[in-house]
Amino acid sequence: MLTLSNVVKYYGNFLALDNISFEINRGDIVAFLGPNGSGKTTTMRIITGFFAPSAGDVTFQGYKVTEMPKLVKSQIGYLPENPPIYPELTVTEYLTFVAELKKMPLSTIKNRVDNVIEMTGLKDKKNFLIGSLSKGYRQRVGIAQSIVNNPALLILDEPTVGLDPLQVIEIRSLIRTLSQEEKRTIILSTHILSEASEICKQAIIINKGKIVAYDKIENLRNFSSSFNIEISTKRNNEILKNKILKLQNVLEIQEKENGFIILAKEDIREEIVRLSVETNAGLVEIKLNKTTLEEVFVKLVK
Repeated sequence: MLTLSNVVKYYGNFLALDNISFEINRGDIVAFLGPNGSGKTTTMRIITGFFAPSAGDVTFQGYKVTEMPKLVKSQIGYLPENPPIYPELTVTEYLTFVAELKKMPLSTIKNRVDNVIEMTGLKDKKNFLIGSLSKGYRQRVGIAQSIVNNPALLILDEPTVGLDPLQVIEIRSLIRTLSQEEKRTIILSTHILSEASEICKQAIIINKGKIVAYDKIENLRNFSSSFNIEISTKRNNEILKNKILKLQNVLEIQEKENGFIILAKEDIREEIVRLSVETNAGLVEIKLNKTTLEEVFVKLVK
């Protein structure tokens, strides 16, 4: 659906994007991650046609964004970090206004606005002034304006920033609905990496204007040169600890209450179980702790 090929972006002499390339398939939900100033927002604005790249091409459904900007924009929905809402309009008035701006057929606007209001949980607020709504409901209005034109691609920039925990859960649920029931392709930019893990299947990580990783999140979580093994025992004895330390692939061992955390070059759980039996340690549990997306992110952007 979307292809970026060798995209470069300069602001004066500053290189914001350095020859980035990636592809996103129809129906994918992709997390777009990176530290502040990494080039995330610039990339999203280039995809939407708001900025032109200094070099390279962006192709959406076979059309170059720079050559067919109106056609491409009609099929993309964009929620910036600060939604462009008008507090003096009601929810219905605002969404109707946005639909007209996006050149939707006049005969379809009312039904589509009503459908979007229902879908985003705004039915009870449709005649309220936007300025009177809570931040959570204003965020829903922002999402509603991004999908009112029924876009094939939806780009969400920090959709849950500043919301309370209940509002965060509601917005995450809404994003899943937009993906699963409406089969949209979604790019989600967020600093909350647990959110990315929960909602998205794949992740693009950008740093200093370069793509440093693009893979399934499950594969990225396996990105590590070491294995973190945690064991719990009835008898936390020094004999077991010393025997584990002598294993060839052990890098480090840390004591915890009733057990150890072992860092190793390979998965040595079988050897640890054998040593636990030999030393009569009373092994209760042994598990391999997966690398978190946060740990992968820190390794890649440092």
